[in-house]
This record gives sequence, structure tokens and C-alpha cells, in this order.
Amino acid sequence: MKFLAITLITDSADPVTGAPTPTHERFREVVAAALLAEELGFDGFGVGERHERPFLSSSPPVVLSHIAALTRRIRLFTAVTTLSLLDPVRAYEDYATLDHLSGGRLELMIGKGNGTAQRELFHVTPEDQWERNAEGYELFRRIWREDKVSAEPRFRPPLAGAEVLPRPFQPALRVWHGSATSKESVELAARYGDPLFSANVTHPIGPYAELVRHYRERWEHYGHDPAHAVVGAGTAGYHAAATSQQAVAAYRPAFARYLAAHKQQGVDPVFSTLEDFVERSSALVGSPQQVIEKVHRYHEAFGHTALHLQAEPGGLTPAEHRASLELFQSQIAPVLRREIPDPSFPDL
Repeated sequence: MKFLAITLITDSADPVTGAPTPTHERFREVVAAALLAEELGFDGFGVGERHERPFLSSSPPVVLSHIAALTRRIRLFTAVTTLSLLDPVRAYEDYATLDHLSGGRLELMIGKGNGTAQRELFHVTPEDQWERNAEGYELFRRIWREDKVSAEPRFRPPLAGAEVLPRPFQPALRVWHGSATSKESVELAARYGDPLFSANVTHPIGPYAELVRHYRERWEHYGHDPAHAVVGAGTAGYHAAATSQQAVAAYRPAFARYLAAHKQQGVDPVFSTLEDFVERSSALVGSPQQVIEKVHRYHEAFGHTALHLQAEPGGLTPAEHRASLELFQSQIAPVLRREIPDPSFPDL
């Protein structure tokens, strides 16, 4: 099993003092989180893309390029690149450049993105968003693989034998498709034979497991080898400690932030108590053995071989978060790596 640490770079307050964190300091914290992830042995580090409050993650290729210069081994992910909002030609240029700067460590995760404000910022209608995502990916994929491209897309000017530079470091790029609640992303991933990453962070397991089952069905429909269908899954939260009581007690402030965020947005939380959250959500909160057992329960439903955790404290103190990640890599990850095989990727 592979393990990623990801961040959406929320514009957040200090978890201890409550004081706003200066923006430049938030970016330093993200870079520090990436360096820690590599130090501890995570396989990948991901940066999301959002174009509205409370997120600062509007430019993942810039952030990841800085991280690339400071790291040597860890794979660099987007989580997710919102192709429905972007010009695929410009997106290609950014990520091909990052691919070179990282020495071929880029792995893209794409999706249509969420949020009304960012959709309005780019003048994208809800009706067009899925089609823009599919068209953008098809064009992005062709530019990555072909030296010259001719195309007449609906949502950008036509290309006539266009040569887009730089040519990438990796001749073919692994692209994951982020999926939350809809079958459109699942269909796109299955059609192209690409891996799927289930968000798996908002609801109980049922809806996500159904989408993963649909992905595997459509994968076979398109004639791909079932053994090569690769699935990743997210977690709604993570904190491990020596005992479950210690883990739950330390995580309570983080859950309070979860409730406060829902109240601020005027929506009811799916999980109203921490105990329900720990039991029914994808959150991994407990002792090392409890975390291992819960990952196995989810693996029975998803068959996933990649897992992401939150790269930043998110309501925990920095010391608590670091200790929890260290515990993950020393007592949890070795067991899961041994008991759940790594992804069996097809050749690109």
C-alpha cells in the first residue's frame, strides 16, 4: 500500500492561540509539511486546487515546484487539478515544467472541482463543467503524448499542428481521477484506463463504495484488465496515539473545528458527535491497531491500494500531529505495506 499526505492549504488560524496565520507563513508551513512527509517515508505529497475562501491553494504547480527543489524522493501530486476551470494548454505547460523540475516525480490528480465562487470567477456554468473537464483532459492528455496536436475543442480556440513546450520529462503521465459523489469522473477514469481516487471524506462508506464498484464495472466494459484497476481512498481525519482514549481526546478540538465550519456554512454536519465520526466516517482516530483494522475494513469494500492522510495539523498542535505521523510510519504503515499489496499499475 502507498501513502500520501495532502493539503488544501486552508487560510487557518493558529490552533493554540486562535490568531490568524500570515499567508506567507502558511506557505512555509505547507513546505515544512512536505519535507516532513519525505523525511518520515510517505510515498507522495499532494496539494489541492481551490479558487475561493478559505483556501490558498490557487496555484499548485508553483507550490509543488518549490517543494520539488527541496526534496529528492517523494512523488508530487495535485489533489485535485480543476481542469474544468483551466485552459488545458496552459495547464500542460505548467505541469510539464514541474515534471522536469522534479525529475519526473509528478502524478496528476484531476477533477471538475467544487464551489460556486470559483466557478463564477472563471465564468464556468454548472451545465458545462463536466464537459469542460472531459474535453480539457482529452486535450491535455494528447498534448502530453503527442509532439504536435490539431484539435477543435468547444471551450478554447482550435489548435493546428500546435507544438507545446517544454516536452515532458515523463513520456506518459499517470493521471488519477478524483471522485466524490458523481459517476462522471468514474466514467472518465475507466474509459482511459486511469486510476481512481475516491475522496471518501464527507459521508459514510456506502456511496463511495458504490462508485468504486461502478468504476470496476466500467473498467471491464472498456476492455481493461481487471487486475490493473487501481483505487486510492481518502480519510476524513487522522490521529493515532498509544491508546484510543488518548487519540480521541487529542482529536476533539479538530472535530470541534469540523462542527464550527459546518455551522458557519449553514449546513448540518453528517456526523454530529466525535464518537459517530470515529465510528462511521473514514477518519482514522485511535490506537495503531485500531487504525490498521479500520483500513482493512475499508479495503474490503474498496480494494484500494493507496491512502491519503492530512498533511497538516488541522486542529491538533504541531507536536501532536508530528507524533501521530511518526507513529503512523513506525507502527501502522509497515503492517499495511506488508498486508496490502502496492498498486499494480499497467504500463503507460
